[in-house]
Amino acid sequence: MSAAPAIPTGYQRFEIRGAEVVAHRDHAAAIRSAMDALTLHEWASRQPGAQPMRGRAIAYGTTLADRTAVVVRHSQHGGLFAPLTRDLFVRPTRAPRELDISVRLTSAGVRTPRVVAYAVYPAVAPFARADVATQRLYGSAFPEAWARAESEDAQRTIIAAVVELLHSLRAAKALHADLNARNIFILDQQPTAAAVLDVDRVEFPSMSAGVIAEYNALRLIRSLTGERLGLQRTLSAAQIRAIEATGDLAA
Repeated sequence: MSAAPAIPTGYQRFEIRGAEVVAHRDHAAAIRSAMDALTLHEWASRQPGAQPMRGRAIAYGTTLADRTAVVVRHSQHGGLFAPLTRDLFVRPTRAPRELDISVRLTSAGVRTPRVVAYAVYPAVAPFARADVATQRLYGSAFPEAWARAESEDAQRTIIAAVVELLHSLRAAKALHADLNARNIFILDQQPTAAAVLDVDRVEFPSMSAGVIAEYNALRLIRSLTGERLGLQRTLSAAQIRAIEATGDLAA
């Protein structure tokens, strides 16, 4: 049996009805309460006013007993074999990796939802299922935010927030293998800021910061200019150049 993943500082591991749970110590009591008789995702789905959120699978925005706003999702595979693999992952699942990356990014100054807790449920060996609760951010994914940005000032503000986020990823030497427009979340706050989602796809390769930043910038531009995204308003050449500049190898 492989050793259990290390727990980041500030988190604790415990067991509830056979499920292995890792939660931030500030929210451990609320997570225990939520999972008293249900899985974490089942609990979230049954909360009064829970907000369904479409993605690979339905996630739920709700509030823990300690008044922390969270998004709870049940981990699902994507891709060609998703109908076969569905929600089964080889232990310890992706959840511990997501927690580790989230902590590392946050410590490096990259905005991303904090992982509040995860729960891993045993299935047929060597597989397991997992739920992950993350801090709820308020705002919208880039495509929706961009559609509402009708003025040049509004567009300039969003691009500046995206550029700042890319610079923070560069400083952290974090390569996001799936950095696309829907993984850029524009926060409803002043000043406007952006956060990165789906961080389980983030790696920290032994490459120069410039090479990593170039990959991130080109990956995002490919998404922003692709036909599949269907942006109602395309980015200007100057806006694209501002994003390209974050991957300047000489910078």
